[in-house]
Amino acid sequence: MKNSTRIFLYIFTIFVFLISVSCALIPDKMKDQTLSCQSESHQCEDKRYRNPEAIEGLNWSRTFAMFKRYMNEEVVNQTPDFDVPVLSLNKKQINSLPVDSISVVRLGHSSLLLRIAGQLWLIDPVFSERVSPFKSIGPKRFHAPPLSIDQLPPLTGVVISHNHYDHLDRASIEMLKGKVEHFIVPLGLAAFLQDWGVDNSRIQELDWWQSTKIDTLEIISTPAQHFSGRGLFDRNLTLWSSFVLKAPQGKVFYSGDGGYFKGFQEIGKAHGPFDLTIMEVGAYDKMWSQVHMFPAEALQAHQDLRGKFMLPVHNGTFDLAFHAWSEPFEQLTKLAPETGVDVVTPRMGEIFSISQNFTSVAWWRKATNQ
Repeated sequence: MKNSTRIFLYIFTIFVFLISVSCALIPDKMKDQTLSCQSESHQCEDKRYRNPEAIEGLNWSRTFAMFKRYMNEEVVNQTPDFDVPVLSLNKKQINSLPVDSISVVRLGHSSLLLRIAGQLWLIDPVFSERVSPFKSIGPKRFHAPPLSIDQLPPLTGVVISHNHYDHLDRASIEMLKGKVEHFIVPLGLAAFLQDWGVDNSRIQELDWWQSTKIDTLEIISTPAQHFSGRGLFDRNLTLWSSFVLKAPQGKVFYSGDGGYFKGFQEIGKAHGPFDLTIMEVGAYDKMWSQVHMFPAEALQAHQDLRGKFMLPVHNGTFDLAFHAWSEPFEQLTKLAPETGVDVVTPRMGEIFSISQNFTSVAWWRKATNQ
């Protein structure tokens, strides 16, 4: 592992300890609520949100074991040794996306731009260079976003799955707040957005299985097996979610972050089949397999959901685990034919539409880009 990453992890460990004492990153509204989840939620237990299925909690033994691996384990091909291909986008292209179909554009990691129900939406927008509480230390992007926030047209809304730094980015929210009509978030995240200047009238929190409708688009918060927290003392004080998006043109499922669990079957029965599943496949590891899916598990989840196309995300932008940066793509392209799953791997900035023929290229291979 690179020295810069080791230094970051060391500093981050100290940082987590400090904020566990000061709670400096917890919004004032949550402090006023005596650091507890919303008791009316069925997911709230002992003042913390819980998963549908019990998972192993974080303890000092596991933390030390992970830290030891980070310091000593070498990973081959941890970052790309070539320029990751990114297709530039502009406002005209975005406004030209067909309103009678569903189009998706990867912006990096799990950040996505969607045209659905004739509306424009962002999912988990992260435009910052690093996913970290620090501006100059922490996991750094392999590539720039396909466009800047300034180049975005006005947006109907933003969906956020949970409050981890690689999904909820303060700088991006502060720059987006003037362009966005609606913010749809899990329970507890409104406090962050309000602290960052988003008017409360634009924010809607959803518990699992709750829904909201904006014109012809229905958005449903669905379960996920994960956790939340931006420090140590705020673990699971806010909810984490996957999402279903239903429109006249079709249905999309977004997994957010999470391990494989039987909830995918339940969601598939209740809201499937899906024209597109957007599944997290990246930053997985045996040490945290309950909260991040391996490629084979993501393919199984897609089948549980009764999906048509599967678009893998949570990869290709940041170094967040021990596996090679391109491994998720290689594993998926190897396993998908065996399962019959139609996996699509658009380049960052490339437009994918569920109603048009699409040919994926192995853009993560250096030879493809020479």
